[in-house]
Amino acid sequence: MNQVIVITGLAQGMGLEAAKMLAARGATIAGFDVDPEGIESLKTELDKVGARHHLVPLDITDRPGILKFRDTVLKEFERVDTVLSNVGIGFFGPFEEVVLEDALRCLEINVIGAAAIFQAFLPSMRERRAGKLIAMSSLVGQVPFPFESIYSASKFAIEGLVLSLRYEVEPFGIHVALIEPAQVSTAFAAKIHTLPPEGSPYRDRARRFIERDEELIKSAPNPVEAAEKMVKIILQDKPPLHNQVDFMSTFFLVLNKYLPRPIRDRILLKHMDIQV
Repeated sequence: MNQVIVITGLAQGMGLEAAKMLAARGATIAGFDVDPEGIESLKTELDKVGARHHLVPLDITDRPGILKFRDTVLKEFERVDTVLSNVGIGFFGPFEEVVLEDALRCLEINVIGAAAIFQAFLPSMRERRAGKLIAMSSLVGQVPFPFESIYSASKFAIEGLVLSLRYEVEPFGIHVALIEPAQVSTAFAAKIHTLPPEGSPYRDRARRFIERDEELIKSAPNPVEAAEKMVKIILQDKPPLHNQVDFMSTFFLVLNKYLPRPIRDRILLKHMDIQV
């Protein structure tokens, strides 16, 4: 395989494992992350398998930095076949108590970050009339969960962005896809699981949600298992528009499609142990 693949947020978790798997199959990996130590560690691992790569520490909100990264990648490797937008942060809390400045940062990273990396490489793909743009979305991009209003909003936005973009770029031979996991057994959720303060009317239900979520994470696919499915999607010439990597996301998306809303709501509230 001689694909050039750009991955954002590849210093840990699914992004890291996917990068290593793709490199082992002969792909050239270009990418960035805010974690400089993670970047250096990945460089060492890719060198061991003789993979070509261009990895730099970079923040997804650094627009000039992204353009510089793009120019370097295209100069060094002449083309990019696939862009995987994998950068994202979580956000948890009752909407009434959300600090909107923090919410804006989540939307900036999760939504505009994906838009920035896609926009950077889209012109070269359009000129070649070939390429794939793949965004890491989530189950909550279609099935909103309580206490994740801002995170859900960011993933709904990603879904809308990609679905709209598809109409614009398919005539130029560019394919788009979404990857929509529910849970992967990483520290991603634990980093954001903070109880509302004492006296909050949402505290008890949020506590039950957190406990249930952390229980479910224990049986969720680990990053390697999730990355194996991601790699299969990435390597397809024409990947499906919607893709899941775990049973829970597939299950809830089927319910969301076919069941009346009141029944779906009861199932969700019971599943997350937050009935009133």
